[in-house]
Amino acid sequence: MTKPLANRIALVTGASRGIGFATARALARAGAHIVATARTQGGLEELDDEIRKDGGSATLVPLNLTDSDGIARLGAGLHERYGKLDILVGNAGVLGPSSPVGHIELKAFTDVMAVNVSANFQLIRCMEPLLRQSDAGRAVFITSGAANKATAYVSPYAASKAALETLARAWAQETANTPLRVNLFNPGPIRTRMRAALMPGEDPATLETPEQVAEFIVPMCGPDWTETGKFYDYKTRTLMSFRSPA
Repeated sequence: MTKPLANRIALVTGASRGIGFATARALARAGAHIVATARTQGGLEELDDEIRKDGGSATLVPLNLTDSDGIARLGAGLHERYGKLDILVGNAGVLGPSSPVGHIELKAFTDVMAVNVSANFQLIRCMEPLLRQSDAGRAVFITSGAANKATAYVSPYAASKAALETLARAWAQETANTPLRVNLFNPGPIRTRMRAALMPGEDPATLETPEQVAEFIVPMCGPDWTETGKFYDYKTRTLMSFRSPA
């Protein structure tokens, strides 16, 4: 039986654990060859083991996404090897400090923006030409409800996700008349290390898993997905359009 993502190349950032790990594995099961990036070599090797067990294949790229030149080199390498990119899942992100705005050091703020916003900007710059070479390029960025709730005490994270959403939506508008589709995915509270750091007293058994989330991200990466500039809210299982303030 032909798998739905057979012969497609998928780049997943932050793939060494959590939602990135689960999504990379789910995409591989659907037939995609995974290009997995993360800072943690050990986590990438664990992912590779799981993908191989499932009968899939992966290329591991240890990379700190604050290395803009490294992202550019990755784009060049993908062009040389495959000549295209079919799927981009921008999952990598950091929580940053949990503190009142006025107590946060400038470096801590800029460190969050570097990973959550600037790295995705560089990914768009470097991967768009490759995604346009695909017959059905798909990009999905992982966001958070904190972006529109302006959640207290995690202002760098909330601001960075709001910026990411605007960046992705602008890109979606710019590419609306092409085969490329660009969307956002909000997983909500999920059993991840980041969630545990934010809510240390929470029982993780009450939360859904990254594996459950990944099953909803995979369809957004396929050629049959036609929506662009939309926001999928996992908690309510709803695909939403952005609306201007009343």
